[in-house]
Amino acid sequence: MTRVPKRDPDFFYILMKISIQGETGCFHEVAARQYFNYDEIEIVPCSSFDITLGKVMDKEADYAVMAIENARSGSILQNYTLIRESGMKMLGEHNLRIVQNLMALPGQSLDEIKEVRSHPIALAQCMDYLKHHPRWMLVESDDTAGSAKDISENRLKGVAAIASNEAARIYGLEVMAPGIETYKQNYTRFLVVGPEESGNREGNKISICFSTGHQPGSLAKVLVKLAEMSINLSKIQSVPKFNGQWQYMFYCDLEMPKNVNAEIIKRILRDHTSDLEVLGVYYKGDMLYDS
Repeated sequence: MTRVPKRDPDFFYILMKISIQGETGCFHEVAARQYFNYDEIEIVPCSSFDITLGKVMDKEADYAVMAIENARSGSILQNYTLIRESGMKMLGEHNLRIVQNLMALPGQSLDEIKEVRSHPIALAQCMDYLKHHPRWMLVESDDTAGSAKDISENRLKGVAAIASNEAARIYGLEVMAPGIETYKQNYTRFLVVGPEESGNREGNKISICFSTGHQPGSLAKVLVKLAEMSINLSKIQSVPKFNGQWQYMFYCDLEMPKNVNAEIIKRILRDHTSDLEVLGVYYKGDMLYDS
């Protein structure tokens, strides 16, 4: 079964546009190209996640690929709210092992490096390696690939970046130390997000959100109902409603048996929740990919 959203065959000559957060060569691009199984896509780099979704809403991109959680650093809470408020739907997921690499302009040694730039999460993921080089100044940037691009375009000697192998290839940098991430099982889960009309009607996984009352056991009642339907709750995440009243939305990923669908889940949970919404139905990303 194909993992690529279906398109009108009359429009196959047009490149599919995929918006991502980050510069060309970032891990979002790696995930996007792996998910769609071919290179005939046009990447639309964006500086923030809200702009990434906005490109799809404004029809400047067909789909967005967005990170939602990392095995080490946890969930990206803002993205749950952004997706729900955008009206877009989750269409698929992709699990990518994040391999961090130290790179710089060719012909330099580690002793010549004085500064290392990257996104703060990437720096944190490589801290065990970086501790062995206390002379290096660590500089936080907005993007891993953006750091590599800046070094390349400005011919910055003595400055290294931490980014993907793809970034090193695109920007002509030399990988000085490959795979410097502390934890090798460093996986990030990405979501493919698109317009509601592109939403799937079939799948073995569903993402929903809802809120409950402040009565004792209100959330437990929902979880019991899910268990009664033999639904596996693979993730639950609470996110503030931002209304100043300490109220929360619960975002859940559910693995559905064959005899359960989105309509059944909504019907069963409707009396036990408020603001219940289906964020997407899709097939579980069982494979783990390397970057």
